[in-house]
Amino acid sequence: MTIGAYSGLNPYNTNYIYPNSRLQTPEGIQASSDASSSNPDEIKKPGRKSSPEDCQTCKERKYQDGSDEANVSFKSASHISPNSAGSAVRAHEQEHVSNAYKKAAQKNGKVVNASVSIHTSLCPECGRTYVSGGTTNTTVKYSNEDNPYQKDRKAQDAINLTGSNIDYVA
Repeated sequence: MTIGAYSGLNPYNTNYIYPNSRLQTPEGIQASSDASSSNPDEIKKPGRKSSPEDCQTCKERKYQDGSDEANVSFKSASHISPNSAGSAVRAHEQEHVSNAYKKAAQKNGKVVNASVSIHTSLCPECGRTYVSGGTTNTTVKYSNEDNPYQKDRKAQDAINLTGSNIDYVA
């Protein structure tokens, strides 16, 4: 049995572009080097509205959990700074993995697979690559005796087969 894909954190008001994990300037265009700072994140990229430190989109980006699990973080929309979003999203997705192990242990199951995907996007205003969310997929295997689906199937089979083999000659 598979416990569904938990949709993880998703920011509001962003374009869902999944670029390479490294920020790259468009081919043939060099970032201007006449800025006073030596930090490449502080330089305004060509074709962008602002530099990362002045980016209003990054300052207002919020994350919210989209799963049906009540005991995980970010059930209400919260802001995470772009620098700490990666660790916050990984920690949140780990909560989903922990919940899968707890649920499996309570119902005599075994977690066969647990995987976490971290998604990145490109900010349309400043061009910074940021962590835009995550997804957790878990697969739990239950023994046939304790599997609720197997129990329901046996009960349905009993209802369907009752009376199908009647000896009318008696």
